[in-house]
Amino acid sequence: MANNLLAGKRGVIFGALDEKSIAWKVALKCVEEGAKITLTNAPVALRMGKINELAEACNTEVIAADATSMEDLENLFTKSQEILGGKLDFVLHSIGMSINVRKKKAYTDTNYDWMHKTFDISAMSFHRMMQVLWKQDAVNDWGSILGLTYIASQRTFPDYGEMAESKALLESFARSFGYHFGEAKKIRVNTISQSPTMTTAGSGVSGFDEFFGYADKMSPLGNAPAEACADYCVALFSDFTRYVTMQNLYHDGGFSNMGMSPKVIEG
Repeated sequence: MANNLLAGKRGVIFGALDEKSIAWKVALKCVEEGAKITLTNAPVALRMGKINELAEACNTEVIAADATSMEDLENLFTKSQEILGGKLDFVLHSIGMSINVRKKKAYTDTNYDWMHKTFDISAMSFHRMMQVLWKQDAVNDWGSILGLTYIASQRTFPDYGEMAESKALLESFARSFGYHFGEAKKIRVNTISQSPTMTTAGSGVSGFDEFFGYADKMSPLGNAPAEACADYCVALFSDFTRYVTMQNLYHDGGFSNMGMSPKVIEG
């Protein structure tokens, strides 16, 4: 049931590919809660996914943008403000890609050109996004910026490759830029560390299905589904979390605080 938590607010959602995407769920939930949004993804992702279906459901527009391009990001936020009729109140960064992981390249045999591309797409894009928002003064006071991350930023998950370092960098950017946004404009910046989720990107990680089951057993509440993550994003976009900033917030059913669970031992 909608509560109009985002009534009158404007936002941009990065990274929706198909109905499995967390960003897809977030977009639908934001509109359900009264927000007006624009959608964006890289041109190649737009050709692969179903984002136009989502745009129709959300009664909005899709603006193609390569998140590694300052020019594309400047155009994205300028056009979004024109379409939505004013400055933004929230932005979701839901972007991540590793060529090394996709090609099943061993961590001990990393291709560094690919690693650099991973950092560029998965982490530096978050800083670029925020820098453009800062320079354009594109976000209203008390606005909210979110990035999606994963606990591999803090603990070792061997098959996650250099995406682990990407997420650690992403979280650091949230803290560092969060300070500047908070001091200057009362804008908050946070990351959500989500449970393993059955998305198109997640399923590309080796051993993902097995780990999904393990995490589900380890977590007292079980793995948090994408729909619940969308609810959490809405809460962090809303005025009810105006003093939460520079935090990495675990949305993982309790997994991050577990040592061992009898369910895992019992199989």
